[in-house]
Amino acid sequence: MSAYEHILYEKKGHVLTVTLNRPHRLNALHPPTHRELSDAWAAYLADDDLWVAILTGAGERAFSAGSDLKYRVDEADEKALREPGKRPAHILDRCFKPIIAAINGYAVGGGLELAMRCDILIAAEHAQFGLPEARRGLLADAGGVIVLPRRLPYHTAMSLILTGRFIDAQEAHRIGLVSEVVPRNELMEAAERWAGEVLECAPLSVQASKQAVLSTLDLPVAEAMGAIEDLERVQRLRASEDYVEGPRAFAEKRKPVWKGR
Repeated sequence: MSAYEHILYEKKGHVLTVTLNRPHRLNALHPPTHRELSDAWAAYLADDDLWVAILTGAGERAFSAGSDLKYRVDEADEKALREPGKRPAHILDRCFKPIIAAINGYAVGGGLELAMRCDILIAAEHAQFGLPEARRGLLADAGGVIVLPRRLPYHTAMSLILTGRFIDAQEAHRIGLVSEVVPRNELMEAAERWAGEVLECAPLSVQASKQAVLSTLDLPVAEAMGAIEDLERVQRLRASEDYVEGPRAFAEKRKPVWKGR
């Protein structure tokens, strides 16, 4: 486990677990946490032996309660509060390795925006979701107002954005925001089970699939089909040993042995 101040970074086989570790602040996000997360995701991307990641929060009360408003008020002057500046591209926008969010409590505001950057969302039964920024006189500008209407039907998304209300895990599952709801004491077991299912697949195939989805999501179908072969992860998959291993293992009626190359 690497030494960070605000997160935990733990590798186990091909699985990385990143834990937001500010339970006393409901794992609220502030600049030092963002910097540590960026460093952790960069390490994940650079490590060819890591094939899937799980992101969760310490404690049982919150995955993340979003932006640390107390830190924001105490540490920033009014000009900085009013002029956050142009946001740089988020490192997870370029992450083609899969990430599973294990949501243990509140995933609201920036916490929900962070969760939505993951690929599979698993929620404990007591989890809560929402974008309360409008109730704080703020804007969910780290992706909330952009991403949520692309994940959910327009009117469902707007009912959350314009009211700032929270929904529970069961409602989040009903509207398709999360993939599974489990008892709180089974959350990490469920996340690890999903990670195990991902690991049954060829890692380069998974990465090529994710890049293909993210790179073509807003393109017309014909244009998207034509763009796939130019993608770096697709080309890497086509040239890999695993691209031959899969069909060979199937023909030989054995379990494939993935190498990630």
